[in-house]
Amino acid sequence: MKTLLNLIWLVLSGFWMALGYAVAGVICCVLIITIPFGIASFRMASYALWPFGRTLVDKPSAGAGAVLGNIIWLVVAGWWLALGHLVTGFLLCVTIIGIPFGVANFKLIPVSLLPLGKQIVET
Repeated sequence: MKTLLNLIWLVLSGFWMALGYAVAGVICCVLIITIPFGIASFRMASYALWPFGRTLVDKPSAGAGAVLGNIIWLVVAGWWLALGHLVTGFLLCVTIIGIPFGVANFKLIPVSLLPLGKQIVET
């Protein structure tokens, strides 16, 4: 069932959202000082591409650097990605079949705003 959900997700919104994260990651990696943001963005791109069967948990070793990084990320790129999830989720909720995928998009909004200090694990 997870594979079927992931395939439908990939077609409806996963590819476009992962592409958005990948573009943000490339931009962050071009600038030397923002490479940690680029790495987090690529991690989130893989999660946005194939989310069902995986979840995000807080990383226990995250500290003040992650908090500061999340504030910078929120201002620079996080709100754009969150807006993408919001619009995509709304458009998916217009149809009955798309409602579960729209809800999944809404669940990705908090992590698109604050990705540092999170870890992707299998469920």
